[in-house]
Amino acid sequence: MSEEPDNDDVQLVVHEMLRAIRRNQTAILTKLDNISEEIRAMEVRFGALETRFSAMEERMAGVAVRLDRLVIPRM
Repeated sequence: MSEEPDNDDVQLVVHEMLRAIRRNQTAILTKLDNISEEIRAMEVRFGALETRFSAMEERMAGVAVRLDRLVIPRM
C-alpha cells in the first residue's frame, strides 16, 4: 500500500515551485527591460547615423552642383 503525501509536504512543494516561477519571471522581465534599453539605444544611434547620412548627401549634392559649373577647357 502506498502512502499518500502529507498535505503540508504538498503545500511546501507547491510553495517552492511558485517561488521558483516568480524568480524566473523576475529574471525574464529584467532581461526584457535590458533588451528594450538596448533597442532604444540602437534607435538613437540609428537616428544619429541617418542625420549624418543626410548631411553627407547634402554636401555631395553641393559638390555635384559645383562640378557641373566647372568649365573644362577644350583642346
